[in-house]
Amino acid sequence: MLSRTGHRSARTALYMPALVALRHNPALQAFGERLRANGLAPKAVVGAAMRKLAHLIFGVVRSGMPFDAQMAMPKLDVQDGI
Repeated sequence: MLSRTGHRSARTALYMPALVALRHNPALQAFGERLRANGLAPKAVVGAAMRKLAHLIFGVVRSGMPFDAQMAMPKLDVQDGI
């Protein structure tokens, strides 16, 4: 279960996009698979994807550049080998 503390509308706004990103975004797919392989609960994986998505959105807004999976997850292949 996701924590009820924090910004409710942010949780509501990021829940479904996180589910979609876990299915269709290659960077977040690998991230989610790695968390599941480490034994994280399914709701916790969605929560982590929501947080990761919020960070990616903030980075795109702040930099003004379009999303690039290679720049967002430059060490993803190294992390998967751990």
